[in-house]
Amino acid sequence: MGKLVLYGLEPSPPVRACKMTLDALQLQYEFKLVNLLAGENKTKEFKLKNPQHTVPMLEDDGKTIWESHAICAYLVRKYAKDDALYPKDFYKRAVVDQRLHFESAVLFQNCIRNIALPLFYSDETEVPRSKIDAIYEAYDFLEAFIGAELYLCEASVTIADFSVISSVSSLVGLAPIEPKRYPGLSAWLARMAGRPNYQSINGNGAQMLIDMFNAKITKIV
Repeated sequence: MGKLVLYGLEPSPPVRACKMTLDALQLQYEFKLVNLLAGENKTKEFKLKNPQHTVPMLEDDGKTIWESHAICAYLVRKYAKDDALYPKDFYKRAVVDQRLHFESAVLFQNCIRNIALPLFYSDETEVPRSKIDAIYEAYDFLEAFIGAELYLCEASVTIADFSVISSVSSLVGLAPIEPKRYPGLSAWLARMAGRPNYQSINGNGAQMLIDMFNAKITKIV
């Protein structure tokens, strides 16, 4: 196996999704911190490896891959002993893919990034109520996805759970999840939080992002 290097920063949900996948596969890797707010992702050296200059970025024996879902799927395909985390069955994989696309388009882009960019790059301090409402709308969908199942794709954990928990755990500071309204989502959140190494791999980074939001936001309008 070649040397694995993951580039990113702890508050980033997509970076944490990759770290959870690496941990589930029991893979050894080096983590290289990239401070986006300081522009460390826009150096000539970094952009040669990743023209999109995003994190996470994975380097596997000198070859680079970016975008968290592509990284997680790649790691399972190449290094997993079985296909449990990303099933080969066409239908089961399609369900996992749907949850992954939901995470990237709805949870991360429409909820997290839509709030974070104005705060951290345009120095805004107020968040429109409509953006908080969008988070709860996403929770409604997740509650429906989970239903009475243990995980997002039925009975076993997949890379979809890693991706979605990385975002949801970052949003609860802005939009708390009430167990009475979201029993399935609440139970799933607790189930994921009980996984080995969860706090060090995801929980701490999620709290960092929550703290960053709280430090910037003065009002929900």
